[in-house]
Amino acid sequence: MGLGVAVAVGASPASARTSQAEVCDADAGPYVAAAQANGINLYALEWAPFGPAEMGWETYAPLIQKELGTHCDPSSPGFAEKLAVFQTLHNLPATGQMDAGTFTVFRGLWQERRPFILARIRGECPSPPPIAELAYLTAGEEHAERMTRMARRDVLEAYRAMVATARAEVPELAQQPELLQIFSSFREPEADAARCARDGNCDGVRRAACSAHRTGTALDIYVGHLLGYGVDSTHTHNRRYMSQTAAYRWMVRNAERFGFVPYAFEPWHWEWVGPPQGYAQ
Repeated sequence: MGLGVAVAVGASPASARTSQAEVCDADAGPYVAAAQANGINLYALEWAPFGPAEMGWETYAPLIQKELGTHCDPSSPGFAEKLAVFQTLHNLPATGQMDAGTFTVFRGLWQERRPFILARIRGECPSPPPIAELAYLTAGEEHAERMTRMARRDVLEAYRAMVATARAEVPELAQQPELLQIFSSFREPEADAARCARDGNCDGVRRAACSAHRTGTALDIYVGHLLGYGVDSTHTHNRRYMSQTAAYRWMVRNAERFGFVPYAFEPWHWEWVGPPQGYAQ
């Protein structure tokens, strides 16, 4: 029997030292067939999890690995086993295979962690914060393709602590200052509505008449992009590329330490939900 192990990528040095390596691969066992199916569907699954048609689920693999508490490759038996446990806990067929039904549960969990989404479900559109609660980004925090340059003060404090930690833990992020810069933060509701009306994409996947950016807690953070696409292009190839970058993978594993949660469809979009217990600025 051949064995493979995974170690914590993007975890803090301390957690990497204390965590035990996972056994991810085996030549035999109940999840080998499921692993093979996952390896195929990772690139070939035809589905539309957020409306537009997509091929494969590789873009969402880092978030799913985080949810499952595994570093195993999505095509490994170890991953399939963890997925089967998740499916059992959520009253799904415990096949160990990723499918649209299983993803719907993941998506629901991720969306429920966004207070903005819960407000929208209640039919509310949150009011923008008082101007006194907003602060300007510094020059080093603004991406070259910035759309806005303000955010709530407490959000910026958490963001600054997070970026300092990321650059200390991942040399690549320290060597490329552009990574993790902000290209969109607080957007004044009337101006944002006028812009999406002008562009004809209100209430679509990319633009909403009531955007989370009106709250001052949403940040679009640069994690890299594919040449030929914009920093916020939702094209499948661009989003898949983003999901594999060191910046995004670190964010997936660590952003919650600073109170940030993701919007799964947009790898660059993160929302601050408040300092987690034990968080010290």
